[in-house]
Amino acid sequence: MDITNQCSFERVPVDKLTLDAKNPRIAKWVEMYGDNITSEDMSLALGAESGPCEESSTTFYSLRESIKTNGGVIHPIIVNREPEGGLVVIEGNTRTLIYREFLKQGVEGNWATIPAMVYNALSEKDIDAIRLQAHLVGPRAWDPYSKAKYLELLRNSAHLTFGQLVDFCGGRKREVQDYIAAYHDMEDCYRPLLGSDGEFDATRFSAFVELQKGRLKESLLNARFTKKDFAAWVRDKLFAPLNTVRHLPQILGDPRSKEVFLRDGAQEAMKVLDIPAPDEALGNSTLEHLAREIIRRIISMSHSDFRRLQADVASAENAALCDARDQLVQLCSEIASDE
Repeated sequence: MDITNQCSFERVPVDKLTLDAKNPRIAKWVEMYGDNITSEDMSLALGAESGPCEESSTTFYSLRESIKTNGGVIHPIIVNREPEGGLVVIEGNTRTLIYREFLKQGVEGNWATIPAMVYNALSEKDIDAIRLQAHLVGPRAWDPYSKAKYLELLRNSAHLTFGQLVDFCGGRKREVQDYIAAYHDMEDCYRPLLGSDGEFDATRFSAFVELQKGRLKESLLNARFTKKDFAAWVRDKLFAPLNTVRHLPQILGDPRSKEVFLRDGAQEAMKVLDIPAPDEALGNSTLEHLAREIIRRIISMSHSDFRRLQADVASAENAALCDARDQLVQLCSEIASDE
């Protein structure tokens, strides 16, 4: 069914809207406090009550200032009108909270109603499709842990097939499988090690995604470690920065580096690995020349070389490429920063 033909554009009173307690960013609060979660609780979950300098609230405060400057939202929220008449926000919880805040504070402007695309009595399947499109592949992406939590819910509670999940959110079946497996590993092995839910750090999720790589799992097994050991290393921040987890197979394969890792972490362990130094000409090259050479090599890569890299995703060569990507992304972001 084409759900795009079932909606109408309306300006909806913000005090008539119910926020979406099934939003994965809010779901952990529901688990902690029950189904009676309040709008104030949701504000906390979405970062609304954090100070403007806190990293977790950056998106909320940037969006709030943009809405205030423009006198309203550019993109309408998405609302489902339920059979009994209730209006539930499917997509746009943060924008709804901002409107309510402006209305309460008496900020100049029309904040009593918010532009919305209103659907009538959507099925759970259609609601899932809208959430997935908006937050897994859309411009307002959830964090990776929240994406994985929602994918796991759809797979194991709503019983969607992997094919349906891929159709909804794009990507590859293996990526969806890795996300769901990483979510289970984080919940089963990492969360029980913590003293309280407040210590749970969802930003460590990428380490558990990396754990799904065959080469990394094999290195744990060969060194007689378990997933619980891995989770303890994540908790104790032995992978700092987090992308050093990719080097775990090399670290555990070398007795000296393994000893240093267990004592001081991955970054120190990598210093004792037998990594050949670049030749003098390479070491004296400028960043521009190195960057252009990498581009040239990638463009001219043969199909057989590409297949070789693809066949061993967890190889040291792929790990080096991913490390280079992370460093370049960080550098380019800092260069473009206004600060």
